[in-house]
Amino acid sequence: MFHARRGAAEYQQVHGTVSVWLPSLEARAAALLGDAAGAAAAVEQAARRREAVEPDDLDELGGLLTFPPQKELYYRVETQVLLGQGATGTATGAAAEQAVAAFSNPDAPYWAFGDEAGARCNLAVVRLHDDELDGTVDALRPVLDLPPAQRNRGIVVSAQRVHRALGHSPARTSHLARELREEITQYAPTTPPATALPR
Repeated sequence: MFHARRGAAEYQQVHGTVSVWLPSLEARAAALLGDAAGAAAAVEQAARRREAVEPDDLDELGGLLTFPPQKELYYRVETQVLLGQGATGTATGAAAEQAVAAFSNPDAPYWAFGDEAGARCNLAVVRLHDDELDGTVDALRPVLDLPPAQRNRGIVVSAQRVHRALGHSPARTSHLARELREEITQYAPTTPPATALPR
């Protein structure tokens, strides 16, 4: 949160999409700390910055140096999920569905497998708020099916968030919930083999 705020303060002259990225990062960090007011303020700031975006040289480069509306949506949903808010019948629930839809097309210029996985994990947690266990499994299955080489730390942390939510769900004692929790427990990235030092 400190770094996002510092970046925004030191680069106030930046008006490209990175200016939206910084408060979006701050919102997620505030949510992780349980600061609901700080998270809401950062989300609002991101929305204001979005309205004032003027594409710059970083946006022209594209790729990871841009922050399109779809990523802002994903970050906003994750902020709400981290705060323990949202269910399928709420605005957060609808936004979670939209985020997954946005990141389900690998041909989209902003697509990244990590963002799709994160959006799916967020939707899984949202569905658990309504005890939609089957819907949770549907959202999470493509994440659990990722090859080990793609299971980076961010994706594993997101999957573990679903694991924790399952532990608090009224459905936690069901056979399906126990199976899902066990599968997430085993879910981890592949550690590259240690290379022998030359003698």
